[in-house]
Amino acid sequence: MSFKGEFEDRQAENDALDSELQQVLANFRSSVHSWSEAAYIRPRTGLAASGRRRVWRLAVGWALGCALVAGGVSGGLYERHQRQETARIAAVHEAERQRQLAADRAREEEELLAKVDSDVSRQVPSAMEPLAQLMAEDETR
Repeated sequence: MSFKGEFEDRQAENDALDSELQQVLANFRSSVHSWSEAAYIRPRTGLAASGRRRVWRLAVGWALGCALVAGGVSGGLYERHQRQETARIAAVHEAERQRQLAADRAREEEELLAKVDSDVSRQVPSAMEPLAQLMAEDETR
């Protein structure tokens, strides 16, 4: 068998399948159209809610809406409260840090004043120390 013969055989099979597929699709389309037409003509029952159901649906709708609004408002208030608490805690920490810095500065100043006092309170300056020792030796003789 030649290549051209195989191709023609396959082409004939595809044509047969295509015609069969077209037939199936046409049947499906007609059944969908007939079902749709029957559903469209059929009388509608249960679509219109009775008076009581309507009132209950309205009440439930309002209740759910109010719950949604209350949830949104309370969530916003809670978030605002959390921000205020965070700011308050940060302010307390900052005040504590400032107090600690002030205490550190005061201690440093006290140490500096104590050093200055010790330097000033010496009887003989350090540059004159050798001379003071000579004088001390003379007095002991």
